[in-house]
Amino acid sequence: MEILKKLSIKYNNVSLYEQALTHTSYANEHNLESYERLEFLGDAVLELIISEYLYKTTHNAEGVMTKMRSHYVCENALYEYSVKLGINEYIRLGRGQEEQDGKHSKAIVADVFESFLAAMYLDSGIEEVKKFIYKYIIPIIESNSLDFFHDYKSKLQEYVQTDKKSLEYIITNEEGPSHDKTFDVEVRIDGIVYGKGSAKSKKEAEQMAAKDALSKTNRRSEY
Repeated sequence: MEILKKLSIKYNNVSLYEQALTHTSYANEHNLESYERLEFLGDAVLELIISEYLYKTTHNAEGVMTKMRSHYVCENALYEYSVKLGINEYIRLGRGQEEQDGKHSKAIVADVFESFLAAMYLDSGIEEVKKFIYKYIIPIIESNSLDFFHDYKSKLQEYVQTDKKSLEYIITNEEGPSHDKTFDVEVRIDGIVYGKGSAKSKKEAEQMAAKDALSKTNRRSEY
């Protein structure tokens, strides 16, 4: 399985990972089990590992750690982790979800990240999941590069609505194979290019373009 090789994951039961990447729409079309039950388990596994990480690496009070954990395990965060690792590109979708670009649906991608962790937990145990989290996810957290804390598109939309201007996002280029594409996006206000962004998903590229645009407006927000 290509994603397991890509992430250097040793496995015993590949069918667990196949299930973890199977959306309900695909499962219904092929009489398979979807990732939903695995997602339930993966949510608990991730919360435990992140809770332990915060407990051992900070001296914060309970309330502060609870808020920090909620940031690191929220839907936006899980989506970001999955996209950065390329897990979302291997999700198996039914025809309808495929047409709706389900591999970049925030809810689906976030759920699959949890189910993927659950598959690893059932296949190899909690210690292997911890190694995975500390290898791939903790560096993202510690780099302070978590743009999922900020919805730049919404902030730019607020700016545009205030001045009654038009706003549009244009994909200017796509490169790479289907499972590893890079998208280039421009954001235009009243037809003028205000920002550009590149990322592994259309939505992330749009966020980067909006962030670039905000940095160039004369109403720069705190974000």
